[in-house]
Amino acid sequence: MARTTLSSGIDIEYDTHGDPTDPALLLVMGYTAQMIGWPDGLLAALAAKGLFVIRFDNRDCGLSTKLDGQSADPMAVLMAHLAGEAMPEVPYTLSDMAADGIGLLDHLGIERAHIAGASMGGMIVQTMAIEHPERIASLTSIMSTVGDPRVGAPTDEAREALLAPPPTERDAFIEASLRGRVWQSKKYFDVGFAKSQAAASFDRSFYPEGASRQLAAIYASGDRSSALAALDVPTLVIHGRDDTLISPEGGERTAELIPGARLLVVSDMGHDMPQPLWPVLVDAIAGNVRTSRHAMTAVGA
Repeated sequence: MARTTLSSGIDIEYDTHGDPTDPALLLVMGYTAQMIGWPDGLLAALAAKGLFVIRFDNRDCGLSTKLDGQSADPMAVLMAHLAGEAMPEVPYTLSDMAADGIGLLDHLGIERAHIAGASMGGMIVQTMAIEHPERIASLTSIMSTVGDPRVGAPTDEAREALLAPPPTERDAFIEASLRGRVWQSKKYFDVGFAKSQAAASFDRSFYPEGASRQLAAIYASGDRSSALAALDVPTLVIHGRDDTLISPEGGERTAELIPGARLLVVSDMGHDMPQPLWPVLVDAIAGNVRTSRHAMTAVGA
């Protein structure tokens, strides 16, 4: 793993997999999830498709910069958004998180990259494509949505499980990770894998304080619908049919808005990327990269 300090002063922890001469694929993880949420086996499979794979910790998570002590009230931000009122100040927005990803590409000397993001990571890569289109070769939005709170809403059970405060003791934290089965793939839920991932996350960086700031960033960033409708980038949208945290409507609306976007709704997939579905996901992401490269060649890029 490596670390760089961006021009903004944010430190970003990252690692890379594959041949640096291959097309770059930047992976962005979701709400409170560390970069190890992209498992090594999935990265190896993507690299085997001829991709130079980059993953990193978002700010306020993992080993990247933590904005200790900066306050955020995500519910107040959401209420203001719904009421059309002035937003309370927040420490940062999705635009800032998107700029972190672009800053990492700058550090690595990568002019254009393929980008893929899961959940909040999908929101971040959408924002990257909107605000930095010249840097983006293709976009893959996974189990995400468009920023309209009326679209893709979670079930009550999934929302409660997501927002429940995590235990601070290691064994209790690992057991509490099983709450996630309410939104994960029913067919492929693996208790052992879920616990091992939770243990690795706890041992690497237990930092619940960042959750409120990341959630406030999501709400403060508002609805991307109009901006998504103006995108001109090869786009793939992937969503699980069994997702209860961001319902399939979120993915459907994303694909509906982005011109030319392809939608892949995966049976037996929830709000996760279980190992038995990796071949489907890897082939789909690599296929979107190939499509984009063909399009670039066709126009002489």
